[in-house]
Amino acid sequence: MKRRVCVLCLAGWFALATGALALPSPEDTKARHAAAARSQSRPTQSSVPQLATQNYADPTTVVIDAGHGGFDHGGIRGQRVSEKMMTLDVAQRLKALLTAQGYRVVMTRDSDVFVPLGTRVAIANSYSNAIFVCIHFNSARRWGASGIETYFYSRESLPLASAIHYYVAGGAPTSNRGVRRRGYFVLRKTRIPAVLVECGFLTNPTEAQNAESPSYRQTLAEEIGRGVRERSLVVSPSAANRFAAAGTVPLQPFIDQTRVRDSDTSRRHRRSSRSSSKATSSRHRKSSSSTKTSSSTKKKSPPPETEN
Repeated sequence: MKRRVCVLCLAGWFALATGALALPSPEDTKARHAAAARSQSRPTQSSVPQLATQNYADPTTVVIDAGHGGFDHGGIRGQRVSEKMMTLDVAQRLKALLTAQGYRVVMTRDSDVFVPLGTRVAIANSYSNAIFVCIHFNSARRWGASGIETYFYSRESLPLASAIHYYVAGGAPTSNRGVRRRGYFVLRKTRIPAVLVECGFLTNPTEAQNAESPSYRQTLAEEIGRGVRERSLVVSPSAANRFAAAGTVPLQPFIDQTRVRDSDTSRRHRRSSRSSSKATSSRHRKSSSSTKTSSSTKKKSPPPETEN
C-alpha cells in the first residue's frame, strides 16, 4: 500500500513539473495580451472603405494657370479691380502651399506677362502625371451677380472639380453657383484632369472688396489646395452617405453647358472684335462718304492735278 502511494506521489510530482515547464513566462504573457489588444483595436479590411489618400509622397505635378496677364487684364471695361493681378496672387499663394506639402508645382506664368492659351495647354500636356488648375475671377454687367463656379470638361476631371468646388464654395462667404461642364479651350485641349475655378465676381462690390484682402486670397488658395489634396476622396453621393465618417468628399452635380457658344477667348477679345468691326464699319462709312464727296466735287471742278 505504501509503495502504491509513493508511486502515485511521484507521478503527480512529475505531472506538475512538466506542466510548470509548459507554462508561458510573464514576458510572453504580456506580449500575447498586447498583441490581442492591437488586433481588437485594428479595424478589419472589410469594415473600412478603401480610399486612396494624399501624402507627401504623392508624385502628382500640379500645373497652376493664373488667368490673363500682361495686356490682357481680364474682366470687363470699367472694372475697378484688375483680374490678372488677383489671379496671379492666388496662384502664387497656392504654389507656396502645395510646394510645402511636397508637390511639384509648375506655373504657366509667375509674373504679369501674357501667355497665349495654346502655350498654357502645351505646358499642361507636357506632364503626364499631372493636374491642371486654372484660377480666374468672374465679372458681369449686373453688379448683383455673385458666387463661386467651377468648370471642367472631361469625365476624368469631374472628381478634381468636385473636390475643389466643394471646399472653395464652402469656405467663401458667397453663393454657390455650382459645377459646370463647358468646352473652354484650356479644358477641352488638355490631356490631363483640368479645372477652371471662378473665385467670385470682381464686378460685385462685396466680392471685389473681399478679393482685395490678402487674408481672403490666402483662404482661396488654402481651399483650392485642400481640393487638390483630397481629390481622390471624392465618391458618389450614395457612397458618401454610407461612409460619411470616413471623411469623403461628395461628387458634385453639374450643369452641362457644352452646347453654349464656346468663349475660348476672353471677354476682352470679344470686345476687341466688336470694336474692330465698329471701327471697320466707321472707316467704310467715311470712305463711302469721301468717295461720294469726291465724285460730287469732280462733277463741279476740273480733274485733280495729281494721281492720274
